Amino acid sequence: MRPCALRLALRAISASSKNFRRPWALCGAPHKAHARRKLFDEFERTKSPIAQEALRRIGELYAIEAQINGENTERRAAIRQEQAGPLLAELKRYLQEQRRRLSAKTNLAKAINYALGRWEDLILYTTDGRIGIDNNPAERALRGIAITRKNYLFLGAEAGGDRAAIIYTMLETAKLNGLDPEAYLTNIIDRMAKGHPASRLKELLPWNWTREENTPNQTAAVLS
Repeated sequence: MRPCALRLALRAISASSKNFRRPWALCGAPHKAHARRKLFDEFERTKSPIAQEALRRIGELYAIEAQINGENTERRAAIRQEQAGPLLAELKRYLQEQRRRLSAKTNLAKAINYALGRWEDLILYTTDGRIGIDNNPAERALRGIAITRKNYLFLGAEAGGDRAAIIYTMLETAKLNGLDPEAYLTNIIDRMAKGHPASRLKELLPWNWTREENTPNQTAAVLS
């Protein structure tokens, strides 16, 4: 592998992520799935009508996401603000009302407090069409790392860990953009080693990578 070219790729993806105030949020709003899961577990255990109603309201939010799936980011943000925003405000009021009626020691109260205590993160997705309603896709992408992490215990230095995280990000982002990650990484390293201008590194990011410059074999590696 050509380390100099790889360093350029790592620098490009790292610089791109630093353009955002909260780059982690672009994967998806954190805590939403966990908040829903806690309420679901409580409903499964006790058949609580309060948990059931909260789940129904959360389901309405996911129904909106199903309708706007595939829309551009501007339209997603606009529809979320118009439709999901009022539902979230009503959900917050409902949870606050129910919390006042419950003992703080009950599991249901703890589930409600979990959601209310992270409310800013739960509604974050309504402000930016790039953000998912939850971060389930990101968590699923990490499963491969978690399963094999014993093989990656020793990275040599903290900087090595940072670079490994960037490489994982590049490869998982390539998957999300419908690319074969191995073919994508091989291609961009080869193109940079052959003189791709450093001023145009953004062209090689997964969402900018074009088929026109690929060889026939590399083009065939793009997932349908």
